Amino acid sequence: MRYGDQDRESQNVEDRRGQDSGPVAGRGMPFPLPMGAGRGLSIGTIVIIGVICLMLGINPLELLSGNGIPTMPDTSRTQPTQPTSQRSPFELPRTPGPRQAAPQNDEMSQFVRRVLADTEDVWERVFAASGQTYQKPTLVLFSRATQTACGTGMSAMGPFYCPLDRKLYIDLKFYEDLKTKFGAPGDFAQAYVIAHEVGHHVQTLLGVAEKVQSLKQRMDQARANAMQVRMELQADCLAGVWASLNDQLKKRLEAGDIQEGLNAASQIGDDTLQRRTQGQVVPESFTHGSSEQRVRWFKRGLETSQMKACDTFNAKDL
Repeated sequence: MRYGDQDRESQNVEDRRGQDSGPVAGRGMPFPLPMGAGRGLSIGTIVIIGVICLMLGINPLELLSGNGIPTMPDTSRTQPTQPTSQRSPFELPRTPGPRQAAPQNDEMSQFVRRVLADTEDVWERVFAASGQTYQKPTLVLFSRATQTACGTGMSAMGPFYCPLDRKLYIDLKFYEDLKTKFGAPGDFAQAYVIAHEVGHHVQTLLGVAEKVQSLKQRMDQARANAMQVRMELQADCLAGVWASLNDQLKKRLEAGDIQEGLNAASQIGDDTLQRRTQGQVVPESFTHGSSEQRVRWFKRGLETSQMKACDTFNAKDL
């Protein structure tokens, strides 16, 4: 991606790296466990269980198998327009290391600030074109663990979005995993991660997530998972829309960037993750979609540049 010193960096970034997050053990999500997921889809069903599993020393990736771990429903919303979040598609356990205060203007934090600024510029224009106002989310940089309005956020969850405080959370060390463990290197792959979470924020602002939340509360687990897949695929499509419009506006894309994004979408498909971690695929447990589906919807947004092309909920074939 083409960035230079003259490019704007978003001011909506909160850097908590190196800060003491306080005790983690014994803290769960501050919500009742029944009900459905929603909007940003970051710390709901899977993340709640992920936090508990981490406390118990269980690999959260085992959640994808559905074997030996009880299924728990999503958390309920505590605010009328803000459904609860759900797990990020990126979950890898991390071995805690020494906590150090990170420089506030290191290269990677500058990169994510610029990417976030680009999402702000694009979505502000898109919302303004329809007579709406885009409310910017905050990106929180943290190390190991941090407190959120959705409970304790941990690095092992991967990047996630908490709807109750409308903030995106990421431990920048995740990008090392994206390259070495997921096999998805490149700066555009890193930007895709942020764009996907911002896509959940867009869904929240448009009221899509609240409707999904309501529907999921009346569904069994299998149907709720299927609904959630559509939610995640729409966020992938919105990430593609952003990438296309951003390039039209600022000429950001370079040779190889598109392939990096498509590869990242492929590497985090539910089937690919399950095959890699447990040796078998359990389609009914999918919550984000297969690799083929994620690539297809990201590509659709990228090629059309239009939000209306991202209607995953009425699509007969995902």
